[in-house]
Amino acid sequence: MKTAQLLILLVTILVHAAVGFPTDRRAPAGRDKHASWDDVNVVAHGLLQLGQGLKEHVDKAKAQMRDVNAKLKAFNGTVADLERKQQEQDEALKARSKEVEERERLAADLAEEVRVKVEEVKKQSEDLHSRMDRLEEKVDEVQVVDSNNSDNTFIQRLVVAQNRRIDQLVEKIKQQQNKLEKQSLHLQALQSKVAHKRVKSHRRRDEETALRGEAEHSNNTTGLARDCHDLFAQGQRASGVYTIQPESSQPFNVLCDMTSEGGWTVIQKRQDGSQNFNQLWESYKRGFGSLNGDFWLGLDNIHSLSKQGQYVLQVELSGLAGQQQAAARYRFQLDGEEKLFTLRLEEESSPGVQEEIIMTGASGLPFSTADRDNDLAADVNCADLLSGGWWFSSCGESNLNGRYPRRPSALRQHQSRRQGMFWTSTKGQKNSVKTTLLKIAPATMKQ
Repeated sequence: MKTAQLLILLVTILVHAAVGFPTDRRAPAGRDKHASWDDVNVVAHGLLQLGQGLKEHVDKAKAQMRDVNAKLKAFNGTVADLERKQQEQDEALKARSKEVEERERLAADLAEEVRVKVEEVKKQSEDLHSRMDRLEEKVDEVQVVDSNNSDNTFIQRLVVAQNRRIDQLVEKIKQQQNKLEKQSLHLQALQSKVAHKRVKSHRRRDEETALRGEAEHSNNTTGLARDCHDLFAQGQRASGVYTIQPESSQPFNVLCDMTSEGGWTVIQKRQDGSQNFNQLWESYKRGFGSLNGDFWLGLDNIHSLSKQGQYVLQVELSGLAGQQQAAARYRFQLDGEEKLFTLRLEEESSPGVQEEIIMTGASGLPFSTADRDNDLAADVNCADLLSGGWWFSSCGESNLNGRYPRRPSALRQHQSRRQGMFWTSTKGQKNSVKTTLLKIAPATMKQ
């Protein structure tokens, strides 16, 4: 509109200018008039061409403006789509994070429930052990009465009934132990699933953040220590239960004994008789008991520690009166199951550590249990005779996994002493044991 008004104004100015042009007085009047109109026509024609050129330029400018507006609208639409996708991704991340947190919470609740059930089963198992011991004492008393009484028919029936009851209790104990092992495996599977979910969620979140161009530096320190001395080197000084991961092994929990010289990984502890050590091969292979009480770490776990390098084994024992009885330290190596978990020891001299509690010889001794007779005795299964699993050569040198000492009756005293924990000194004296502690550490540890 403004362009048209400008053109009309220009035409009016030029017409007025043409009318005011001076004329040649010598020319006739009709010729002057004709010449003036020709000039006006020329000027008008030029103005029309100028107006046409301006109109084309304006039309071209309008087309360019429309193209620019269209591109701006497309750009605004793209920006809006990106903002919407960004918002959707943020909402998806929040939803996944909430899902992972909910799964972790459920896993933690389930783990706590399993722990409570495990404690209940453990308590029931202890009660059954106690009841079984009392029944055995009653049987022994009945057998004493039977030896002094000629009319023993009723007593024999009572002994048979008591034996049957003992067998039932033993069967219940085995069932409870099987349930306890299943619950522990289930708990370990849940913990592995939660850890896998957490790692997978973190990896997905990092990938999506990188795709948005907003990757952040992650200072992830998921690497676990190789053993308790590795934890000590990292600054841990408190003894207790930790999770470690030896080389080429799965993570597992251990009891660490932190001392001034370094961190010791405990592989066996017996202090109160709360755990039955009369187990078979598979149980000794994977481990059993509670790290907060009596336990065996497991031959597989001990082997995974031993194969990392040279280790030392320290054995600490106390006698029935509770006093410190003996201690020994060895260069330690344990083979894998393909070599029957053969133990190789080399006695190491150190201040205050002099007794030779475990003797394996230069070639080592394989591990034996009641269902895997690998000892060197040809005519007897030492594990079946003495109870528990151990590195037996003959049946009379040592057995720190034997039966825990209790108060046996007079008739059972000899058998209990034979099946109990013991070690034989270099002088040939057989010593009973009440508490044991077996722990290992790298040989490079400052001693």
